[in-house]
Amino acid sequence: MDPKALLAVTPKELAQALLLRRQVLKEELPNVIRTLEAEEETLEPRVQRIVTSHRSTNDKVSELKKKRNRAQKEAGAVLGVVRVARDGLAVSGKMVNLDPNWKKEKLLDELEQIEDSIQTSALDHRAERKLLDRRKKLLEENDRWLKSRRDSNPEMATFIDSRSKMNTLYRKADNAHRKMIEVVEKAQPMYEKKVALTAELREIRRQLDRAKELLAQSDYAIAHWERRLKDGFGELGGGFPDLMAANIRVSNGGRSSFARSSKPKRGRDDSGGEDE
Repeated sequence: MDPKALLAVTPKELAQALLLRRQVLKEELPNVIRTLEAEEETLEPRVQRIVTSHRSTNDKVSELKKKRNRAQKEAGAVLGVVRVARDGLAVSGKMVNLDPNWKKEKLLDELEQIEDSIQTSALDHRAERKLLDRRKKLLEENDRWLKSRRDSNPEMATFIDSRSKMNTLYRKADNAHRKMIEVVEKAQPMYEKKVALTAELREIRRQLDRAKELLAQSDYAIAHWERRLKDGFGELGGGFPDLMAANIRVSNGGRSSFARSSKPKRGRDDSGGEDE
């Protein structure tokens, strides 16, 4: 409706339209409420199931993370022991015949670098898998080297046993880490579905609350506009203020409610001064 047509609407026509709207709402809202309640009843168990499943998945990820962290911490402690043992054997001359490939690989240093990257870098799952694969390859090569060294030099048994324990712990940590990545990747669609269903249920409940609120107000609103049509739009007392006060004021040359609530702006005139 354009402004001219809107201004042409009489108070009685407007009141009749508002009364009709409230009457229609009173008739239609019970069906709307029943429909929304049925949708809520259908959707709520689905939301509960997916929330429970997602919580279970988070618990699984948390447990795998703890397992990984424990194994990595133990492996890190053993790595320190191995480094000390290696340095001692090197000083005593018992590691003179190190395999050239082993010298080149510098396994302990690489393991520490990989561990540091896993712990401190914000990596995606693909990068994490690459690090885990690299560590797996290093450990496999080291196992072969350990076996040949142990067979040829029994004096290195303690050193080799510690290294074997370290390798086992790192493998345990990596296995838990891989499983954790798999669980997280599988849980992503579930999380997105949970967010969507939760938002849908929240919206249904919002609409339901609003519909119930409108229905509860219906009788009062209908009675209000019925009395206005019967007794007029002036001051009636008892919660029925004068609805025509602003209209009369503007008709007599006064300012509208909007104009009265607006603060005058101060600006500069052409001479550089300020207008009052």
